[in-house]
Amino acid sequence: MITLTLAQTAVAIILLLGVCGFIFGLILAIANKKFAVERDPRIHEVEDILPKGQCGACGFAGCQAYAEAVVTRPEVAPNLCVPGKTAVAEKVAELTGKKAEKVEPRVAHIRCANPIKVAHQKYKYSGVNDCIAASILHLGPKDCQYGCIGFGTCEHACPFGAIKLGENGLPIVDRKKCTGCGKCIMACPKKIIELIPVGAKVAVNCASRDKGGIARKKCPMPCLGCGLCLKQCMHGAIKVENNLAVVNPAICVAECDDPTCLAKCPTGAIQALLNKVNP
Repeated sequence: MITLTLAQTAVAIILLLGVCGFIFGLILAIANKKFAVERDPRIHEVEDILPKGQCGACGFAGCQAYAEAVVTRPEVAPNLCVPGKTAVAEKVAELTGKKAEKVEPRVAHIRCANPIKVAHQKYKYSGVNDCIAASILHLGPKDCQYGCIGFGTCEHACPFGAIKLGENGLPIVDRKKCTGCGKCIMACPKKIIELIPVGAKVAVNCASRDKGGIARKKCPMPCLGCGLCLKQCMHGAIKVENNLAVVNPAICVAECDDPTCLAKCPTGAIQALLNKVNP
């Protein structure tokens, strides 16, 4: 009868495990080679030309997922990469053999002109500096429940560094860096950020749906819903909904050469955007 010492037993076990591991590894390697699915090389080529912002504006979970979908699925359009705009859409279309429709470049616009540092406040907030967290308590500390809370959640959400908080606490959009991906819109609990065409001439810097008298008590530059801008616009690009002026950017860009609505706004809630590029 052979008696093994403890050390010999340990060595035998290690050798046995090593042999088993080698055999199983060999089996897995053979199976992997035999059953491997060939990956279309165009997927890597498409992924390489995408901006890598992983913003999800295309509707897929990141650039790799979109690259795989646009190459392997005929129904997926080549122009879904919003940050890449027309230039990327054309390259993707060329690689995939699809037709790319023109992508209208858009940028984010902040619909608030009342900084948290000077705005009337319902209470003194001392919690986490996050807009979503602050909005849970009575819709945030700002007296205007529709206004920007000013803690920079949109700034942190932007994958391209296109939004920074200004000294007054309001977000500033760098129109040169903004790709129109929409991540800031999803991050803002107040929904005061909108995407507008790069060529938009005017925009409303307010999201309040309070009636004029109430809005004016809470903010120095509110939209009063008075309709003076609507009456002044000769192209029908403005309408008033829920006490708030709404500009149709498509009509404004296509039809208007002289935004006369600006002169009639009593509070300055409508601002000119032509040639406006933030530093």
